[in-house]
Amino acid sequence: MPVSKKRNKTKNLGPTRSKKISSQMSDVSGPSPRWFVLTMSALMIIGVLLIVLNYLTLLPGSVSRWYLWSGLGCIGIGFLMTTKYN
Repeated sequence: MPVSKKRNKTKNLGPTRSKKISSQMSDVSGPSPRWFVLTMSALMIIGVLLIVLNYLTLLPGSVSRWYLWSGLGCIGIGFLMTTKYN
């Protein structure tokens, strides 16, 4: 049976040093503006309302897949905006 190579024990360097999280984040731009948070929240709420009102048949044109896709699009854009939220 083959024998694995043994590690060379050189200098004891000690435990590895961890990096601070603040040093890893190079692009710290501060808190998000108020309009950004309001737009993000409004898009998600409008998306949910479009889907719910579509199923309750309260929107013009009866039940339509375009209302569903619009609602999902608004929710998706809102979630994409959360990645830039600080």
